Amino acid sequence: ITINVQYQVEKERMWDAFYRLSDNQQQISSYVFDVVRSTVPRLNLDETFLEKDQIGCSVKEQLSTQMQEFGFYIIHSLVNDVEPAHKVKSAMNEINAARRQRVAALEKAEAEKVAIVKAAEAEAEAKFLQGQGIARQRAAVVAGLRESCAEFTNQSDIQSKDVL
Repeated sequence: ITINVQYQVEKERMWDAFYRLSDNQQQISSYVFDVVRSTVPRLNLDETFLEKDQIGCSVKEQLSTQMQEFGFYIIHSLVNDVEPAHKVKSAMNEINAARRQRVAALEKAEAEKVAIVKAAEAEAEAKFLQGQGIARQRAAVVAGLRESCAEFTNQSDIQSKDVL
């Protein structure tokens, strides 16, 4: 975790700031790391990313109380970056890739389902139209036979029941 801390020395406590601590930057860094080590393990990785501001506020509060006695005023504490270990990043990438593959598989299955349904609807429509065509064809055959029988009976003395 990368944290930037803005601080200043209080004018009336300048002697404490420079002479009570041997290396004030190192001391502040140590306090920051102590606060981070006590705060971050309570959070999971996603919460750590989401609560960067809260971690920064916690660092500022705890650091302010600890460094005030040495004449330092903590202005702001900002968590710039959370950099998980390489193995953790690899695992997160695998999880995200698996999630994307799962979504892609669901979308592909849904597309195949739609294609199958549309093909079935098209086949049903084709059979319906084919049935209508056969019915019209048979109606035309019957009409033709009726017309032939009528012409045949009109031209000869044969009764319509004798024609067939």
